[in-house]
Amino acid sequence: MYRRYLNARSPLRLLEKGLHGGLGRGNLGLVLAGHGVGKTSFLVGVALDDLLHGKPTLHVALDHSVQHVRDHYDTVFEELAATTHLQSHAVVRAEIERLRRIRAYPPAAFDAKRLREAIALERELGAKPDLVVVDGLDVAQRSPEEFGAWHDLAREAELEIWVTAQAPGERIPALPAELRVFEPCFGVILALEPGHGDSVALRALKDHESRDVAALHVALDPKTLLLVRS
Repeated sequence: MYRRYLNARSPLRLLEKGLHGGLGRGNLGLVLAGHGVGKTSFLVGVALDDLLHGKPTLHVALDHSVQHVRDHYDTVFEELAATTHLQSHAVVRAEIERLRRIRAYPPAAFDAKRLREAIALERELGAKPDLVVVDGLDVAQRSPEEFGAWHDLAREAELEIWVTAQAPGERIPALPAELRVFEPCFGVILALEPGHGDSVALRALKDHESRDVAALHVALDPKTLLLVRS
């Protein structure tokens, strides 16, 4: 199948419809999930969606090595290619690798300043990212002021930034109390929960300034990250 078929089945298409256009450039997005539910897989899926659109991305890993993250991308891509009979498999994979950058940092050493430096370096290398995903950040141990600096950077550089945070349990009825102070910093907040069978359910907890949070009812295949049902 052509890449546009993969893009059409991406859960981000439903997010764009249900969240008044999706995250959008200049904004921060937060993904909440319990341990092992799929935070990293979701970020890889977000990044692959942009990569398949020909957009440069930067993946920042704070709790895994560069090789571990690269292997994760390879696994997801091979599942996508196999289940959708992707044409020009080798060509598409080479293009993804050309557009994708992976950087690993010790968690305590990464902050808004380091993020700005990483983006500046990518710009110097001729591949300014449209999207940054940050995996393994302990949001609760940071400050609203720091995320304010992240938001300023997203606006200045006209990019989307997604980060993950661990929820205290598998079910997330609302934003956990310890994270509520950060709520104004994020344009979109999503929750990943175990769904029916082995699927992963995706819900919106915040949709920019809208008080009517859309009931997305999105279920994802844990291997391919493609839409199961809506």
